Amino acid sequence: MAKELQGTEGRVFEEYLSEDDIKGIVSEVAQRITADYEGRNPLFICVLNGAYIYAADLYRAIPIRSEITFVRLKSYEGTSTTGHVELVTPLREDIKGRDVVLIEDIVDTGTTMHYFKQMLCEMGAKSVAVTAFLFKPEALLYPDAEPEYVGKSIPRKFVLGYGLDYDGYGRNIPAVYALKD
Repeated sequence: MAKELQGTEGRVFEEYLSEDDIKGIVSEVAQRITADYEGRNPLFICVLNGAYIYAADLYRAIPIRSEITFVRLKSYEGTSTTGHVELVTPLREDIKGRDVVLIEDIVDTGTTMHYFKQMLCEMGAKSVAVTAFLFKPEALLYPDAEPEYVGKSIPRKFVLGYGLDYDGYGRNIPAVYALKD
């Protein structure tokens, strides 16, 4: 029997990715990024709040010379996107001439990454790539927001755990759970 969680409003979530699945995914993505950025000193930018757990695991698995910083962007309310991106905590580092790797928990419509990648290019980044722990290709509205480094592509399911939340809750769950149909 699959593991289940009881959410608010009678919603039920079932385990979608185990802790071991997640470790394997992070390791594979870290190896690809390491190979591509060897000798380039990239700046990793973790998009808070959701990506902080993925960023910590990923960054520790990348042995190359690099830096990490954090921004907070918001585009969700409950289980759906608002279509508007709000810059809650801005970037303070000078990125002019830097290779930048954005660390995101999940990319679905791509609204957030589309907006933020444009901003970083305008700020003079040498290159901007995205790694997303999860990617929903069927939901993508902005082709330029497709992540270069995808942990796992998933269907249009609402998921929580491993940094992903449901109205602020569930980020601390070590596995990923999907909303049951």
